[in-house]
Amino acid sequence: MAGTVVIKWGGGLITHKDQLCTVNLDVIRSLAEVCSKTSKKLVIVHGAGSFGHLKAKKFRLTEGRIPELNQDSAVMDVRNDMLELNSVVVRELRSFGLDVQSYSPHQWAKGTGAEFRGELPLHHGVTVVYGDVVDDEIKEFGILSGDDLMLRYSTEIADVERAVFAIGGVDGILRVPPSKAGPEDLIEIWTPDMSFEGEHSTEIDVTGGIGLKAARGAMIAAKGIDVVLINGEIPERVLDAIEGKSVIGTRIESGNC
Repeated sequence: MAGTVVIKWGGGLITHKDQLCTVNLDVIRSLAEVCSKTSKKLVIVHGAGSFGHLKAKKFRLTEGRIPELNQDSAVMDVRNDMLELNSVVVRELRSFGLDVQSYSPHQWAKGTGAEFRGELPLHHGVTVVYGDVVDDEIKEFGILSGDDLMLRYSTEIADVERAVFAIGGVDGILRVPPSKAGPEDLIEIWTPDMSFEGEHSTEIDVTGGIGLKAARGAMIAAKGIDVVLINGEIPERVLDAIEGKSVIGTRIESGNC
């Protein structure tokens, strides 16, 4: 029986991150086609990109309730925008004949960070979840990152073989920012005691960028699950990563986690 692969479609991969609520349909379609070519059971976690980060940053939603800001409409707007992005993801997956069910985190998850609460929903076909604005007992609301969803799905459900982070524009974790990197700067095997310089768009990103992916990846690896970061714009690599084949990218090991 085929095992389960938990795969993250990064927000910067499936949207144009600098253009409000703009999907990268070609990439979404190519990823959906890849998913139709595997016999693995899939859990897909997708990011927000321009459907979540821009408004969330402007209204400081990751900080929770701030009395002097009118955040209620922003919470609803981001949730609705994410439902719109999610509908595109689900539509494209179904267009390749996949049996897909999506579960909006604001309907079942509480709190943020690695220890957010809520029973993980799971479909017998392809399960889809995504980063979202969720209720929080202390802050009233906050941003639940897709990377934290990756952690819990990868380590808490049965028969997970590996976790794959498909990211946009780079081949994996690089020693220096992508704008300065050459092929020799790809870190093929990364552990938490190794430093690197990520490029974090502080004016856009609200969840932690490549650093959070690396941290959560190491926590997943500590549970004995294979973890790899790959360039999601190259379909062949995505399929090879899902199948557990050797692929250009970064393999994460637990190190001293």
